[in-house]
Amino acid sequence: MAHFTRRGKKRAWDMGAERGFTYIWMLFAVALAGIVLAVAGLVWQTEARREKEVELMFVGEQFRQAIGSYYENSPGMPKRYPDTLEKLLADERFPTIRRHLRKIFFDPMTGKSGWGLVRKPGLGIVGVHSLSSQKPFKRANFPERYGSFADALSYQDWEFVYLPGETGGAPAQPGSRPNTQSDPRSPAPTPPQSQPTPPSQAQPDGSPQPQSDGSSPPHPDGSAQPQPGPSPFSLSAGESR
Repeated sequence: MAHFTRRGKKRAWDMGAERGFTYIWMLFAVALAGIVLAVAGLVWQTEARREKEVELMFVGEQFRQAIGSYYENSPGMPKRYPDTLEKLLADERFPTIRRHLRKIFFDPMTGKSGWGLVRKPGLGIVGVHSLSSQKPFKRANFPERYGSFADALSYQDWEFVYLPGETGGAPAQPGSRPNTQSDPRSPAPTPPQSQPTPPSQAQPDGSPQPQSDGSSPPHPDGSAQPQPGPSPFSLSAGESR
């Protein structure tokens, strides 16, 4: 009886130990799955932020070009910037309303339609920027006009500003032709060179030799003058074609 009791206790202990190990493995698996999900979530957030940065660069450039179009197409002088972003949608300074921007884009970083405005005293809105205070991921490979973005502390420092004289502001007018004037520093084109004409043979007395019709003139003693051989500098009839 005691033998069976000891065997039962041992079996119960073994079952309890197995349950303990199973519980530990389950905790380890749950912790590992949590770490994997956390890393995957961080990677996803990073990629999503980078995509939003690309979208912000595109949208900001659209605003910059629209502001430049509004400024460059100002009727009369002095030229002016828009007072509100809505004027980019409907420019009423002309008999026919002009549209410099298709719509007011949402800020990709905040998901809202509100934008920070860069104003120039007495002129109007010269640019826009995001209202997000997050620190940018992108630190290099910016276009030349946006080179200062590499040192930005937040997306609010990404200011898309149009200044007079910059390219990409006003759209090309219909019927305009690109400037085809050549660069004065480039070398002038070389005119085609003509083949040199062989000098005419002169008579011993200095008079030019008359052109012959292909037949040799008679020799003074009555014998025919021998025909000259083909010149190595002349082309045959077949080669000239």
